[in-house]
Amino acid sequence: MISEWLKHYVPRGLYGRAALILILPVVALQLVVSVVFIQRHFEGVTEQMTAAVSRELDLLKAEGGAAAPDATKRLLDITAETVAPGDVPSGHLRPWYDLSGAAVISTLDRLRQDLLAVSLMRERRVSVYLDGPEGPVLYDFAREHVSASNPHQLFVNMVFFGGLMTAIAFFYLRNQLRPVTELAEAAAAFGRGRVVPYKPRGALEVRQAGQAFLDMRMRIERYLDQRTLMLSGVSHDLRTPLTRLKLGLSMLDDEEREPMERDVAEMQEMIEGFLDFARGTADDTPETVDPVRLIRDLVADLRRGGTPVDLVRTEGAGEMQLRPAAIRRAVENLVSNAVRYGSRAEVSVALGDRALRIRVEDDGPGIPEAAREAALRPFERLDQARNQDRGGGVGLGLSIAADVARAHGGVLRLDTSETLGGLRADLVVAR
Repeated sequence: MISEWLKHYVPRGLYGRAALILILPVVALQLVVSVVFIQRHFEGVTEQMTAAVSRELDLLKAEGGAAAPDATKRLLDITAETVAPGDVPSGHLRPWYDLSGAAVISTLDRLRQDLLAVSLMRERRVSVYLDGPEGPVLYDFAREHVSASNPHQLFVNMVFFGGLMTAIAFFYLRNQLRPVTELAEAAAAFGRGRVVPYKPRGALEVRQAGQAFLDMRMRIERYLDQRTLMLSGVSHDLRTPLTRLKLGLSMLDDEEREPMERDVAEMQEMIEGFLDFARGTADDTPETVDPVRLIRDLVADLRRGGTPVDLVRTEGAGEMQLRPAAIRRAVENLVSNAVRYGSRAEVSVALGDRALRIRVEDDGPGIPEAAREAALRPFERLDQARNQDRGGGVGLGLSIAADVARAHGGVLRLDTSETLGGLRADLVVAR
């Protein structure tokens, strides 16, 4: 319970947490030293000085109080005068923030039986009212007689040197944190499909983690290259026999040729799907593009090709790092799926401060919620949910779009369209 509450107040960044780790002990140490200083130094020194002043008051009182010789008053730097009983305060007076004043009053209360009142309301002056033979006597002297001078210097020194040492410690700690942040940035960039230069450095453990990341990145890149080469080679080799089949079918009668040509066309579509899936984002490098313009041009191209698709809404403006060819391929696959299983498709783009969302909706049968996760896997064909009479397909359209989203550090979400009633596919990419 306490840990959940603390999460809202703990900085999320590494530098913020490091600063908190440095500042908290320094502040705690200063508080402890301040309390000990007030209790030991302020109270102890104040009590000793107040006791000395009390003996000086005894001396003045023995020499006549207000009638004591002026030489004695000057020597002790204390004035004394008789006052009326009505001028004596009803109780001790001091400002609420005067901590050492409380020690002055308590010490005088403890040492003097003739004490009537003590007033510390005048700046840097102490007024002590004592009972005398001829009535109350006011003894007035400087505050330095009972309190240490310039007590704030210790606090100023503590704050100054505490801040200085914290800044120096944070400066050196930053050099240790920088390799960690560089590793995090390289990993985040790789998760979004970008490869940034990175060289392990820093502490031994950080260098080991950085080298492990480089090895992992190299293995993933090698795996992607091998997958792309393998599927591209297989798909490319299949085109040659397909071409021969087309030539052979062209010499048959129409009645015999049409069913076989449909099979060949479906095989051709499958091969194109394999090539798109194998290609992924390997043939595309990140560029700074305007995503709204990119999707607007894509929808215009699809409409010229006869695809029933409309760009219904755009929000936001700006540029971001994307793989334009891969994004076009992903959106084309989403639109192709939409018009295959529905009669039309609608596309909308929303570019915010933190993410880009490209939404494709259709009026088809949609996909049940329980089957949406399976629909994103390669070669999945949901016969029970989608109308297979509207076209074949190899089950790679959604998988290709999801693969492109992951390559950009994003995600492909499937839901039900609120406007058209069919499937809603949201391709979300972080900026």
